[in-house]
Amino acid sequence: MTQMDAGDAADVEDARSGDPEAFRRLVDRHSRAVYRLAHRMTGNVQDAEEVVQETFLKVYRRIEQFESRSQFGSWLHRIAANCALDVLRSRARRAELPMAAPGDDESGPAAFEPASEAPSADRVVFGDQVERRLRAAMARLSSLERAAFVLRHYEGLSIVEVGAALGLETSAAKQGIFRAVRKLREALEPLVRVES
Repeated sequence: MTQMDAGDAADVEDARSGDPEAFRRLVDRHSRAVYRLAHRMTGNVQDAEEVVQETFLKVYRRIEQFESRSQFGSWLHRIAANCALDVLRSRARRAELPMAAPGDDESGPAAFEPASEAPSADRVVFGDQVERRLRAAMARLSSLERAAFVLRHYEGLSIVEVGAALGLETSAAKQGIFRAVRKLREALEPLVRVES
């Protein structure tokens, strides 16, 4: 296991001792990544903000339970992913309208970052088609599939880390990622055939 970042290690220890500035530094250092994860999983700004608040509230209450031999960021991702799953489960229980996909909410940061070079007009149109189809396909994934896919392919976690973050065996995490990739590939396949 790798050593924890020195800045995180010092701030975690100081936060455990009751230093509010140390905890604020942890929040400042990690809040953007937690928000990005939450927005990609929940698909909208309000839920993502709720997840961020709930995540850091849980971290504050449980900082004593953090094992310093682990990475603080990994522990934080696990809490954030579980908070996002709680929001998705709550939404499903309330039987709301279908979940908005990442990028549908114009007031929040985009889940899909634009290319740095200006593409041609036909590329822009094709890119918009791909993005719309991808958002729609992501919205049809189960909350577990979506969480596993986001953690693996957007956040770059290993399959073992995805399993740990979601409280799953490694094989179940791998299966969730596989199902998500298969569904997304099927949704995008007609566009790939058009492009080639």
